[in-house]
Amino acid sequence: MRDYNKLMALLMCLIILSLAGCSGKRDLNKNSEAGKVAVVATFNAMKEFAEAVGGDKIEVATVIPDGMEPHDFEPKAQDLAALSRAKVFIYNGLGMEPWAEEAIAAAKNDSLIAVDASDGADAIETSQAGEKEHGKYDPHLWLSLKGAEIEAQNIKDGLIKADPENKDYYEANCSNYVEKLEKLYKTYCEKLEGLNKKSFVTGHAAFAYLCRDFGLTQKSVEDVFAEGEPGPRQLAELADYCREENVTVIFAEKMVSPEVSRTLAEEIGAKVDTIYTMASAEDGKSYLERMEDNLNKIYASLSE
Repeated sequence: MRDYNKLMALLMCLIILSLAGCSGKRDLNKNSEAGKVAVVATFNAMKEFAEAVGGDKIEVATVIPDGMEPHDFEPKAQDLAALSRAKVFIYNGLGMEPWAEEAIAAAKNDSLIAVDASDGADAIETSQAGEKEHGKYDPHLWLSLKGAEIEAQNIKDGLIKADPENKDYYEANCSNYVEKLEKLYKTYCEKLEGLNKKSFVTGHAAFAYLCRDFGLTQKSVEDVFAEGEPGPRQLAELADYCREENVTVIFAEKMVSPEVSRTLAEEIGAKVDTIYTMASAEDGKSYLERMEDNLNKIYASLSE
């Protein structure tokens, strides 16, 4: 991995030098000319938070394509070339993008403002597989409404640093978005608080922060980093757990172990339903719409 990163940095430098003299590469430069702040975000949730705060003052490109599992993503030089022309780079942090720091250094962009959107969050430690590569923290902060509030505020601070003339605009947008997040949080706090069942089962362990928000417990087919499908013994233990907890729904994500989730559901006589991880834009829905959809499905499953 280290040799790969060094090679990636070298390739990036070469491509950036070639782009500097190429008049045809003007995607983010056009945004600057139009008076918009050029922003690069790593994946969809970061893009949506940036757009909610930045509004029509920014233009956002993403590094990780929709439909790709972010945990498996290893960028090539061309994926990151836009950093050489961007004003702001937004990444989730907590080990979600282990390549981010080297990408920032390789961009050779002295004016680039890097925003670690999870900065200041109370991170959840994990001892599961992948710690050596990704770090010791669960990175899925954006799947918590409280986490999303933190990330939106960090993004707001980064945009103000990049564009201080529009400080009031960014602050107002951020306050409005946080208010919407908080309203949804309070609605489901009230709905989930009185339930006796508190456990649900997902494709991978991406919902620890959401569980902390609402006092829930997750069990999963795969670990925090979407690795390690269970063997027969682990699957049997998970099936026993589902029976003990009267789990009637197995939640599956489109990009993580849907087949294993279906196998588990068949074993215990449960149904399979989809749940969003917000890593990609899906079904034409916004972050808030998908989060409400997730919470409504979790609530319904726990109410059965």
